[in-house]
Amino acid sequence: MKWIYIAAGIALYIKMLIFPDLAMDSADLPIVESIVQDSGVSNAVSGVIFRNRLYDTIFEVLVFTIAIMGVRYLLADEQPTRIVHQFTDHPSIVLARLGAAIAALVSIELAIRGHLSPGGGFAAGVAGGTAIGLVAITASSEWMETIYRRLGVATWEKVSVLIFILLAVLTLIGVELPHGELGTLVSGGWIPLLNILVAVKVALGSWAAILLFIRYRGLL
Repeated sequence: MKWIYIAAGIALYIKMLIFPDLAMDSADLPIVESIVQDSGVSNAVSGVIFRNRLYDTIFEVLVFTIAIMGVRYLLADEQPTRIVHQFTDHPSIVLARLGAAIAALVSIELAIRGHLSPGGGFAAGVAGGTAIGLVAITASSEWMETIYRRLGVATWEKVSVLIFILLAVLTLIGVELPHGELGTLVSGGWIPLLNILVAVKVALGSWAAILLFIRYRGLL
C-alpha cells in the first residue's frame, strides 16, 4: 500500500511541475466586487453564504439540528456508561485546558469578525465545540451535564435556530439593516448577527452531542 502512496505523491509532484498554477482570471474579479458591494461585507465568502445562497445555509443549519436530534433519539434506549475514564495526569489536563482557552478565543474572534476576514459562523462553532470537547475530556461528565442544564443550553440552542431562521426570512423578503461602512465591524446588515447565531448553534449543538456520546459511549 505504501507504494501506492509514493506513486500518488510523485504523480502529484509531476503535475505541479508540468501544469501551470490556476490563478483567478481578472475577468472574474468584478463578480467578487459585486458580491462585496451587494452584501456590504469584506469577506465575499460570508456574502455568498448569508446572502447569495442563504436558502442553502438555512437548510445546513436545519440538517445540523436534525443530526443532534437523531443522536438523542438513537441513544435514548441505551444504558449509560457506568464509569467514564478521564485524563488524570496533570500535563494532559493543563494542555487540554490551555487548548480549550485558545479555541474559545478563536471561536469568539471568528464569530464577531467572520464577515471581515476568513472565518465565519460555522468555523467559529467548530472552534467552540473543540473547546468544549477539550474541557469534557478532562472534567467530570456529571459536572459538564450540571453546567449544561443550569445554563439552559438546550433552550438557547433552539432559540438561536429560531432567531436565525427569522432573520434569514427577513433577509430573503428584502427587509435588511443598513450595510454601514464597508470594512467596519458594524457592517453587512444582518450578516454579523447571522454569523454569531450560527456559531452559537454549532457550538451548543456540539456540546449536546459530546455529552451524549460520553454518557453512552465513554471517551472514545
